[in-house]
Amino acid sequence: MCDIYASADPIHYEQRTRSMRIRGVVTSIRLENLCWDILARIASKDNITTNQLIGKLYDEIIERQGRVDNLSSFLRVSCMRYLSYVAEQHEKDHLMLKQPEPGARAAVQVHPLRERRAGS
Repeated sequence: MCDIYASADPIHYEQRTRSMRIRGVVTSIRLENLCWDILARIASKDNITTNQLIGKLYDEIIERQGRVDNLSSFLRVSCMRYLSYVAEQHEKDHLMLKQPEPGARAAVQVHPLRERRAGS
């Protein structure tokens, strides 16, 4: 099982520092190359640059929480949340494409995180 992780090209977890301007202030952000690639993919989907995406994320976190304690960590978690979202959508799409076998009874799907109602 660990081979998929242990066989990763070291270039993916090598860190790269980039300088950028956020709200008029020049700052440096140090992330793994894979994180930079994921941020570029997200930005591309929105037809903006990676720097514009980071500025937008920064503004949104400031608006919601009033501060950013660790921007690099926030960006890493944003990448993981994006990948998690994509994986969930892929699973849903895969499940929707599955056709029940002839004669099989349909199973009722219950979301494991939803509370069950009283009496059910």
